[in-house]
Amino acid sequence: MAALLVLSPVCAEYLIGYDQIIGRPLELLGGLLILAPLYGTVAVLIREAARRTGRGWPTIVLLSAAFGLVQAGLIDQSLFNPDFVDEPSWDRDRLPTHVPELGLSAYYLLSFVAGHVIWSFGAPIAVIEACAPRSAKRPWLGRAGITVMVVLYGLGALIIFREHTTDFMASPAQLGTTAAIAVLLSVAAFALPRRSASGLGRVPAPWVVGCGAVLLWGTHQLAPASWAGVAIAVFALALAAGCLLRYSGRGGWNQRHILAASGAALVVNAALAFVVEPLGETSYPVKYAVNSVLLLGVLFLLVAIDRQLRRSSESAAPVGRF
Repeated sequence: MAALLVLSPVCAEYLIGYDQIIGRPLELLGGLLILAPLYGTVAVLIREAARRTGRGWPTIVLLSAAFGLVQAGLIDQSLFNPDFVDEPSWDRDRLPTHVPELGLSAYYLLSFVAGHVIWSFGAPIAVIEACAPRSAKRPWLGRAGITVMVVLYGLGALIIFREHTTDFMASPAQLGTTAAIAVLLSVAAFALPRRSASGLGRVPAPWVVGCGAVLLWGTHQLAPASWAGVAIAVFALALAAGCLLRYSGRGGWNQRHILAASGAALVVNAALAFVVEPLGETSYPVKYAVNSVLLLGVLFLLVAIDRQLRRSSESAAPVGRF
């Protein structure tokens, strides 16, 4: 659980290295005091809700999308704030797909929500569960632990809300619509019928899954900030979801496949960080050093987990559906 509290904010904010603090290692560590309650607690709670109700990844994905909307639409309100970042790149990416009637950018809507689903919550949950495959489908927290997570999340969300709404507040219609959609996604997460594994059909080798995931996650991340780019990103995400749904219900699907798909997301962002221009001023030698440490850390973690799974009988047994 503690590992997920840390990995979630690292994947959400640090791997891609878009912020100027990427060149300030001490600030990165200090930032976890806020980001772990904001992201890590949510990842833990989403996982706990899914595992306690005997549900799988469709529930985790829908809950992640709901919290992604809450984060971007209600808490920091980056989804609606035209001046959220005082950098030319903000408008350069926002305006080509801006929808005036909604007061938001379709490109940012997809980027923010998909980013939370994949990098803030989904991939960290999958990677940490792969560290302990025998308890991957069991709850980790009791009532006291859940209460602590909720309180920490509330405090973190309040700090970020107050920081970002001093000079801007989304309209009641925007806030209400966002909240309603988040509620509907949460309801759908538990209303979906449980899938039954067919046990039939072959599955690709884990390395093939990893390579395919790198290609699709990378396509999503590199799609340009235009309507064509949004269409490309949606296609890549839909293809990834379709492949996961198709193969995860087959008997040969195991934790190594899940690790390959989720670990690929971490590798993509950690690698792209080297070409991302941070917002604001930063020390580039330090930035590249931090990028290198994060990339090497991701690779070391994934290789270590995969070796553990290879030695474990769990790697040869089905582990459930996507």
